[in-house]
Amino acid sequence: MKISALNPDLDSVVTSDVIVISYIVLQSEDGTGSEIIFNAHPALVKKLEKFFSVELRDELSFFSPTGKAGEINEIPVSAEDSPVEKMILLGVGDQSLASFRSAGAALGRKVRGAGKNFATLAPTKRDEIIAFASSAILGEYTWNQKSTPKPSPSEIEIVTADASPVDHARIIADSVCRARDLIHTPANIKTPLWMATQARTIASEYGLDISVLSGTGLKDFGGLRAVGNSSPNPGPRFIHLTYTPKGGKNSSRIPHVVIIGKGITFDTGGISLKRPYDTMMAMKSDMAGAAAALATISALPQLGAQVKVSVLMMCAENALSGTSQRPSDVIKHYGGKTVEVINTDAEGRLVLADGLAYADINLNPDYVIDIATLTGAATLGLGRQYAAMYTRNAHLARTLAEIGERTGDRVWHMPLIDDYTDGLESDIADFNHTADKGHYGAGSVTAALFLEQFAGDRQWIHLDIAGTARSEVDAGENPKGGTGFGVRLLVEWLTSLS
Repeated sequence: MKISALNPDLDSVVTSDVIVISYIVLQSEDGTGSEIIFNAHPALVKKLEKFFSVELRDELSFFSPTGKAGEINEIPVSAEDSPVEKMILLGVGDQSLASFRSAGAALGRKVRGAGKNFATLAPTKRDEIIAFASSAILGEYTWNQKSTPKPSPSEIEIVTADASPVDHARIIADSVCRARDLIHTPANIKTPLWMATQARTIASEYGLDISVLSGTGLKDFGGLRAVGNSSPNPGPRFIHLTYTPKGGKNSSRIPHVVIIGKGITFDTGGISLKRPYDTMMAMKSDMAGAAAALATISALPQLGAQVKVSVLMMCAENALSGTSQRPSDVIKHYGGKTVEVINTDAEGRLVLADGLAYADINLNPDYVIDIATLTGAATLGLGRQYAAMYTRNAHLARTLAEIGERTGDRVWHMPLIDDYTDGLESDIADFNHTADKGHYGAGSVTAALFLEQFAGDRQWIHLDIAGTARSEVDAGENPKGGTGFGVRLLVEWLTSLS
């Protein structure tokens, strides 16, 4: 879908195929009545009513509107000198950013495959336009590999005198869709080598530095090799991308953020095979963290972000084969710490540990973030609306939580319970990786405590997106499948650091 800015004048609007006008419904204080208000560009709405000889309040009252965000009613119109075939009246609820996102997503779904231009009088403030327009693109998104022709794309034209928030929304939403495309690609195509190829293409397009390690180049990455050598053709990949803003190569004042993404291109569970087997059907999405990290860094040069960002994509397939790691194996991670493997289906933390140690030892970051579809426990605790966020920095946690509410990528600050750390003890290695010794439960917490052992003294944030990275239904902003969760959160935070 295309999205663009449209001049807020009558001549521009009436050359579109469909006109979308947002409204709210205000209830009287005594509850005895209600009032319909067209909240965006009211003077232009009056001109449209005159042009089409229609009273929109009367027409809308026929449908007994509630004004709920995403409520849609259609009114046919006609004029000899205009191609407009109808108006869509779109409820925007209480005009919060969440309501504008819901309304935008509803419109996006409405325009799927229509192949028409939709002149849209909806929000007018910058944050509102970004929320509405980006969600419209996300609501319209579909992905498949069918051989039938693709439906004609539609275009939503946001009526505004300032095109910059529309451009911003398009960059954000296109980046989220990029992550979704990566997630939806089947694992027979999406090998670690394929992921490296996608990263190289993006690096070339946006002027990013990139290096890729494989084979003997991974000799120090014990966790990545232990997981990825189960599928030796093509084997695991360590993908390192860097964005440096223009003029920032020699400036020590620019913050440096490292984002580490779990990139398990398919997860069988390894020798600890997943049960029941149908739980594997969604496991092509187990690289959603790496997809979010790659999509995030692709947005930064387009937005001119004044922050240095390194992305480490820890890509491997966790397969069942003669070269799979075994429960009871001991592996040596980057930096030298040893880990006793208890369950080969807890592979994500093993590859992330290498990435965290690499960032701490080599990159000297101001902040280090790992993002991963890590534990089913996070989904049990928080469902699919919030990701689990772990950090010792309470101020940073509040900042990210506020940004999450604003962007729609919501996170919940979870506790790092030190009393559970003794569960990581091992008789034969520095740690066991599943906190098996303590029998504490709290699997998302203990996984975070394990990862913390590799982050050094850095300002560290762990995002467990197991619940939010995939939707089980096609509804709202999200298709059934990969959501691209994390891109909006990370981009908003990173651009705020400049």
